[in-house]
Amino acid sequence: MAPQTLEILRGTLDLLILKAVSLGPKHGYAVAQWIERATHDVLRVEEGTLYPALHRLENREWIAAEWGRSENNQRAKFYSLTPKGRAQLRVETKDCTRYAAAVFHALEAPATP
Repeated sequence: MAPQTLEILRGTLDLLILKAVSLGPKHGYAVAQWIERATHDVLRVEEGTLYPALHRLENREWIAAEWGRSENNQRAKFYSLTPKGRAQLRVETKDCTRYAAAVFHALEAPATP
């Protein structure tokens, strides 16, 4: 049986996109592939979710886009992290880590009478 894929929350998607492009310029499909590989195929990003997120991050000036050629010589927009995006990645990484720790603490908390 194939593992169930999970829906990505908007804030988490933004963080994962910022992380993906922090590793070097990537076109949209490469960003989606990186997220899938990095999460061992647990999180999948559909086109209808990814491209609005990329545009949103570009409008916030957290990423910049430049046209180029993909591995198969197709014209594609490549996204890279801006200085504002690098600062936001640090903030969001810290916030997400705190959030995840809080959820794990809650799941491990004993029942109270």
